[in-house]
Amino acid sequence: MLDAIAFGMDETALAYDMQRAHSADVWFLRARFYFWGIIGCLSSFLLGQLMAVAGINTMTIMWEGLWDFIHHLG
Repeated sequence: MLDAIAFGMDETALAYDMQRAHSADVWFLRARFYFWGIIGCLSSFLLGQLMAVAGINTMTIMWEGLWDFIHHLG
């Protein structure tokens, strides 16, 4: 599923293409992987920093939500 989203093809098509792939094709697959990997890492880092600047503490929210759920059960 992730392969179809990230590369636009399924696993069998990728395996078939890799058997007959030119070295430039493999380079483009790696370049696409590194490009989206770097974009994903940077955007998640920046989102976390923006949430911290805005005063949103996700760990405290999750911890309090867990205890609220536990106390709601009892």
